[in-house]
Amino acid sequence: MEFLRPTTWAEALAIKAEQPGARPVAGGTDLMVEMNFDRVRPPALLDLTAIPELAGWDRDGDRIRIGAGMPYARIIDELGAALPGLAIAARTIGSPQIRNRGTVGGNLGSASPAGDAHPPLLAGGADVEVESARGSRLVPIGEFFVGPKISAVRPDELIRAVRVDCADGPQQFAKIGTRNAMVIAVCSFALALHPSKRRVGTGVGSAAPTPLRARDAERLLAAELDWDSRPALDEGVARRFGELVAAAARPIDDVRGTAGYRRHALSVLARRTLGWAWTDYRRG
Repeated sequence: MEFLRPTTWAEALAIKAEQPGARPVAGGTDLMVEMNFDRVRPPALLDLTAIPELAGWDRDGDRIRIGAGMPYARIIDELGAALPGLAIAARTIGSPQIRNRGTVGGNLGSASPAGDAHPPLLAGGADVEVESARGSRLVPIGEFFVGPKISAVRPDELIRAVRVDCADGPQQFAKIGTRNAMVIAVCSFALALHPSKRRVGTGVGSAAPTPLRARDAERLLAAELDWDSRPALDEGVARRFGELVAAAARPIDDVRGTAGYRRHALSVLARRTLGWAWTDYRRG
């Protein structure tokens, strides 16, 4: 197995064009586990940690661009106010060591249905910036996941960054696992209120072949919430919201939980996160 360590983005793209089978590695928190269990054996590893531009972020107006190599710990520390949903999710990922190594780019590259960064990115309407020697393109997050651990990234492409709007309202994330910490989600849910657009965003994780949005639930809330008067949350609306989130899921039975449990848990998570977010919105 070759180990390749480019120092520029152009060099990385050239290597990927020449060796499409080379697996990119940044934090290695997913890939190295797969290799240790002999689940994958790529012909080459493409280490991207020597490319400084991947490890930072910048802001253009109300839009934030996060480099694919920026670790979760820095997202928590530096972007907690601008992207609270993503920061909340990042706090639930692994241990401090994992949060210091793992990256959103790596999470997207793995494309796991249980990836914790995926639901808040879906709720926030993110775009994924991918590039090859042929050029770059933006993939809407809703089109990025095409199958279990399969993304829209082409063999000669690399993930360069993710772009997402700053929060214009409350955001929440919650997940259920078999223990309190360092756990793969049995199911997870993210919610983003967008008052300026009178819109709601959702993200469902670990309850379908791919992460997904609960679009019927989004439409219900967008129509039923009184954005101007901000009254107390109607319990009937909250309950129906939870039902529609559960209905959007396509879970299976596995070692971490049954399909029925996942649907029930998602309805509870949806109601809880809505309650928290609406309370924050009412407080201004």
